[in-house]
Amino acid sequence: MPQVMEFKLPDLGEGLTEAEIVRWLVAVGDVVAIDQPVVEVETAKAMVEVPCPYGGVVTARFGEEGEELPVGAPLITVAVGVQSVPEAGTAAEDEAEGTGNAPRPLIGYGSDHSRPARRRRVRPVTAAVSAPVAAPAPVAAPAPVAVAPVAPAAPTASAGPVPVISPLVRKLAKDGGVDLRALHGSGPEGLILRADVEAALAALTAPAPAPAAVPAAVAAQGERIPLKGLRGAVAEKLSRSRREIPDATCWVDADATELMAARAAMNAVGGPKISVLALLARICTAALAKYPELNSTVDLAAKEIVRLPSVHLGFAAQTERGLVVPVVRDAQDRNPESLSAEFARLTELARAGKLAPADLTGGTFTLNNYGVFGVDGSTPIINHPEAAMLGVGRIIDKPWVHQGQLAVRKVVQLSLTFDHRVCDGGTAGGFLRHVADCVESPAVLLRSL
Repeated sequence: MPQVMEFKLPDLGEGLTEAEIVRWLVAVGDVVAIDQPVVEVETAKAMVEVPCPYGGVVTARFGEEGEELPVGAPLITVAVGVQSVPEAGTAAEDEAEGTGNAPRPLIGYGSDHSRPARRRRVRPVTAAVSAPVAAPAPVAAPAPVAVAPVAPAAPTASAGPVPVISPLVRKLAKDGGVDLRALHGSGPEGLILRADVEAALAALTAPAPAPAAVPAAVAAQGERIPLKGLRGAVAEKLSRSRREIPDATCWVDADATELMAARAAMNAVGGPKISVLALLARICTAALAKYPELNSTVDLAAKEIVRLPSVHLGFAAQTERGLVVPVVRDAQDRNPESLSAEFARLTELARAGKLAPADLTGGTFTLNNYGVFGVDGSTPIINHPEAAMLGVGRIIDKPWVHQGQLAVRKVVQLSLTFDHRVCDGGTAGGFLRHVADCVESPAVLLRSL
């Protein structure tokens, strides 16, 4: 007899507590195979296709496109044990490869050998399933929660545990002074979501109503863009960085003529092309080996500076969805050719919206090439919880004194924003000067390796 299995939104990793449904990939009545993607969701970090660990007939979907669901909320129900499920091979092959209908854990959001089956609507099977099993009806999107400011003198707190599972939601409420017990969550079984807390914060800080004399057309001006998804995550992270990190910035102009000549010579011998960003990244890892204070983080709870053994180098990448910072793991062990290949791979995934959460987390130092926007300098905000970020402006021809003579050289402005808790200006200046020396004379980099 078919058994209806409920598949819930899985933990997508790295502390993510909710995701927005972007596009359903299956409909009720479709036959799905094990590990077939059933829904595309957007987290605060990436677009992810979520595969289902069950094979069978979809009997219900939960949530509409555009709706935000918490981790652990139901996504779909699947009637398993139906014989018309598409077969990926023989029964012996299924058993050997682990592709039978028995549920299994999702590893890396789907196995490498899985092949999503073509969507197929099997009405006879659906009818047969509906007789012994009552399929749950799809859940409608929760209505927006209207939250009024909570007056301290008249609390409406309820007894019992607070229905909230996300530590992010708890912290957001604590920082904003919102009493979670006074809220009624819009999630399943009254679960309090981040949107509920944000609505409460908006109500608490809402300005007084406009006077009646103000024309309605004037009051209606302005476009409101929700701070959610990637934009919301960026806003929250940058705000936290400004609140917690006492940053400072130093900068220097450097003659990049020799660096550009070295790159041209390296690319002239054939093989994969090496990018300027890769050369700058290699310079950064060498400088961090000399100044490890800047490859660290601050543990506020323990009141300690934690120096990190590996350089996981983040680099800022602008996409249609906004700014993302993919991370190159163990960058200190890579040569310029390997760095170029990894930058290209991650950039392509970023522009396609296919970066996994693991590709966007765990960075220890960030390289920001804002010169691609045609600007010379910037004072960037540190990518929390890192301790520093190197900014690189455009490389352009400028008058420069070279070997005692005025000449036209390729000049770049380098800026370092650093956490003043991990080091003083002498260390930050030493790091930046070493980077500039390597840019001006790549032979200095060879001496430091």
